[in-house]
Amino acid sequence: MGKTYERIDGRLRTFIEAQPLFFTSTAPLSADGTVNLSPKGLKGSFVILDERTVAYLDFAGSTAETIAHLRENGRITLMWCAFQGPPNIVRVHGKGEAVFRDDPLFPELLARFPDIDPASHGLRAIIVVRAERIRDSCGYSVPFMAYEEDRDLHGRRFAREDDDSLSAYFSSKEHIATSLDGLPGLPLPLPPSNV
Repeated sequence: MGKTYERIDGRLRTFIEAQPLFFTSTAPLSADGTVNLSPKGLKGSFVILDERTVAYLDFAGSTAETIAHLRENGRITLMWCAFQGPPNIVRVHGKGEAVFRDDPLFPELLARFPDIDPASHGLRAIIVVRAERIRDSCGYSVPFMAYEEDRDLHGRRFAREDDDSLSAYFSSKEHIATSLDGLPGLPLPLPPSNV
């Protein structure tokens, strides 16, 4: 049923770009470490950079597990499910890195996301993933669900923050600078944006 692909193009690219939701999964190297699984949404916050590289905007949240795991070992899997139309699941297994706001590459990458205002979401980093394995599978048991619209709560909450207040918010959270397993997470204070 499943098939492995060399690149993200054609039907795969069309499918991925049409999905309003995807999931990320990472884990530390420690055998007893905490596996992280996160849903990602917000229209315009994900892009395909080339046939083997994707990126998404990492916004303010209450933990920084993905960043911590990527800093330690780079392993990440992204997954999209068809909740409408023909059944399908696509996974991209790869190596990821967090490109932080003070990185010289940050402005060029951010320009690839023209359809979203990152300032209103407390942008922390851009996660770039280079695919090592691209696979699909049937998705026969994934239920039909209808997408209505993005929630506006995240943007409303973080639009009122500037760099200083955002750094203070992150510093007040137990698992932003350090992961649940004690790994280095988001560098604080939050570096100023290069844009």
